Amino acid sequence: MALDSVMRHHSSIRYTFAPNQESHHRFIMSRTIAIVEDDADQRENYADALKSQGYTIQLYGNRPEALAGFRRSLPDLAILDIMLEDDIDGGFDLCRELRQQSPKLPIIFLTARDSDIDRVSGLRLDAWDYITKPVNLQFLAVRVSSLFRIASAIQTDSEQPSALVLGDLELDQSSMSVSWKGKVLNLTLTEFWLIEALARHPGHVKTYEALMQTTRQSYVEKNTINGYVRRVRKKFKEVDPQFNMIQTVFGVGYRWQAD
Repeated sequence: MALDSVMRHHSSIRYTFAPNQESHHRFIMSRTIAIVEDDADQRENYADALKSQGYTIQLYGNRPEALAGFRRSLPDLAILDIMLEDDIDGGFDLCRELRQQSPKLPIIFLTARDSDIDRVSGLRLDAWDYITKPVNLQFLAVRVSSLFRIASAIQTDSEQPSALVLGDLELDQSSMSVSWKGKVLNLTLTEFWLIEALARHPGHVKTYEALMQTTRQSYVEKNTINGYVRRVRKKFKEVDPQFNMIQTVFGVGYRWQAD
């Protein structure tokens, strides 16, 4: 993950994949997780569960404390409650601020707020997951491990050429930017990932299942992917009303049109 400050943190880590417990433990020990939760008992429970897996834990009880800590050092993954003390949407605001510092930092919302509106709001902020309380601590540990595997896969993907030029499309992974006919599009991180997944293999169908994995989110349905693609097309058409490079393969997924 060498595309921003968190990626540079990861690039300094030496990964060991030998199939023995000691090597696995050394791999986990290199990871730091920040937990931002205003309930002290819940905060400690989450910390104990993740410490038992070998992670280093940073604990914060409110948004100002977390912001100060993140300015000193970014974690490898952040777990955020949404309501932090009297700050009703403090977790959402903290996610926005984290995204400015690190576009690819894995972020999990862990909250009692279970409405679809809150879920959609969290995922539109490019959180990698949205988990509602109460949470099984074993599930939390497994989900964190899964997101770290995805993060490692992104680091591997970053070894591909960072720039892609395909006809009128210019995609720069290092700056997370996409241009069409010389005009830069204003994209979210998830929208960038979807365009990259399609454009790197023009003419090949990306199934809904593959695109769900591309979003790095667990709460994803076909309609969610359709919504992302609809917004991406709209942004392309704002600079080129004739844009038609993203083709729908009905019932299967999408593909970037081959030249």
